[in-house]
Amino acid sequence: MASKINLFWFRRDLRLDDNAALFHALNHPLPVLPIFIFDRNILDQLEDRTDKRVQFIHDTLKDIKSTLEERGCSLLTYYDKPIDAFKSITSLYNVQSVFTNHDYESYGIQRDDEVKSFLETKGISFQTCKDIVIFEKSEVVKDDGNPYTVFTPYSKKWKVRFQQNRLGLFETEQFSHRLFPTKPLPFPTLESMQFQASDTKFPERITTDELIADYAKKRDIPALPGTSRLGIHLRFGTISVRKLALQAASISETFLNELIWRDFYHMILWNFPHVRAHKAFKPIYDTIAWRNNEQEFERWCQGNTGYPIVDAGMRELNSTGFMHNRVRMIVASFLCKHLLIDWRWGEAYFAQKLLDFDLAANNGGWQWASGSGCDAAPYFRIFNPTLQTQKFDQDHAYIKKWVPEYQELTYPAPMVIHEFARNRCLEVYKKALQSI
Repeated sequence: MASKINLFWFRRDLRLDDNAALFHALNHPLPVLPIFIFDRNILDQLEDRTDKRVQFIHDTLKDIKSTLEERGCSLLTYYDKPIDAFKSITSLYNVQSVFTNHDYESYGIQRDDEVKSFLETKGISFQTCKDIVIFEKSEVVKDDGNPYTVFTPYSKKWKVRFQQNRLGLFETEQFSHRLFPTKPLPFPTLESMQFQASDTKFPERITTDELIADYAKKRDIPALPGTSRLGIHLRFGTISVRKLALQAASISETFLNELIWRDFYHMILWNFPHVRAHKAFKPIYDTIAWRNNEQEFERWCQGNTGYPIVDAGMRELNSTGFMHNRVRMIVASFLCKHLLIDWRWGEAYFAQKLLDFDLAANNGGWQWASGSGCDAAPYFRIFNPTLQTQKFDQDHAYIKKWVPEYQELTYPAPMVIHEFARNRCLEVYKKALQSI
C-alpha cells in the first residue's frame, strides 16, 4: 500500500515562508505534498483569456515548484474543479489529512464545505488555518461580543490586541525535510488552460522602511510612487501580512491603518453574510432608484466622461490593472453619485480589471463610496472631481500621463455638470432614505 501522506493546498497564500497551514502540515509526522488547483469554476468564467492575474499565479507557482524541487519535492497541480481534483488525488495517494488556509468569500466557503464532506467519506481530515489576515471573524469585537461596524473603535481594539499578542511567524524552513520526496511533477501551461501570456511586469513585493515612513504624506498624490503597490501580493499571499504589519507598526500608523482596514472588511464580510451576497450593508440603500444608463456606464468604463481625473483613473485601470487608491474613491463616487449608477456595476467592473481584486476590500470600498456600507461616506458627501484634481493633482502630472488630450478640442465636454449631478443625487438619495 502507498505511503501515508498529508496534503497542503495552496490557494491565496502563494509562498513557502510564514505560511500558517503549511507550517501546521509540516509540524505533523507524515510527509507533506503541496498541491494547487487551477479552479475551472473560476477560470472558465473569465472572458479575458489574457487575464494578468492568471499569469501572475502561474508565474508564482512555477517559482514555488522550482524551489520545492530543489528540496527533493514538487508541486502537484490540477486544472479542474476542486471536488474532481480531490477525487483524482485520493485515488492516487494515501492521503490522511488536507491542510489549507481559511477562505472568507461565499464561493470559497461553499467549495471548502463540498471538499470537506467528500474527504470525510474517505476518512480524511480537512484542517484550515488563519493566514491572510491578522485578526479574523470574531477575534476583535465589542465588549458585548457583537462585531464592530465602525472602523475607528475597531482599529483601537485591534491595536490593543496587536500589542498584547505580539505576532509570531510560522517558520517553515526548519521542517522542510518533512516534504514528500517525489520526482518533478507535470505543470500545465497557460495555453493548455486556454490562456495567453503577456509581457506584464508585476510590482515587486518589497516595501522599504523609507516608503512606509513617507506613506502618510505621499499616499494621496497619484503622480507619485507613494504607495506600496503590494495589493496583488496581499491578494494572492505572495507576501506575509504578518511580516508587513510588524514592519509597519514601528514606522507608520497610517500604513498600519490600511492593513487594519483590510482586516475590518474581511470581518464585515464574515459576520454579515448579506454583504457576501452583494446586498447593501444598510438595507435601506437598496431602495435607491438608480438611473443605470448603460451608455453612460460605458463612457465611465472607457474613461471618456469629460472629467480628466476620472478618465485618468479608468484608463490607468484598463491599461495596467491598477488604480491609485485616492483615484478609486473619486471614480467610484462619480459613478454612484454623479451618474446614479448602482455601485454593484462598478464593483463588478473593478472585479474584472483589478490585479489586486479582493471581494472584501472591493465591496467595502464601493459601499463606502455609495454611502451604503458600514462606516461609509455620508450620502451627501459627493466628491467634486475638479476640486479633487486641484488638491491631489495640481500640476496635472497624473492626468497628463493618462489623458494627454485633455486640453484639446477632441476631448469630450463633461457628461454631466457637477452642481446638477450633486443636486440630483441628493434628491434621489433623500427620497429613498426618507422612506424608512
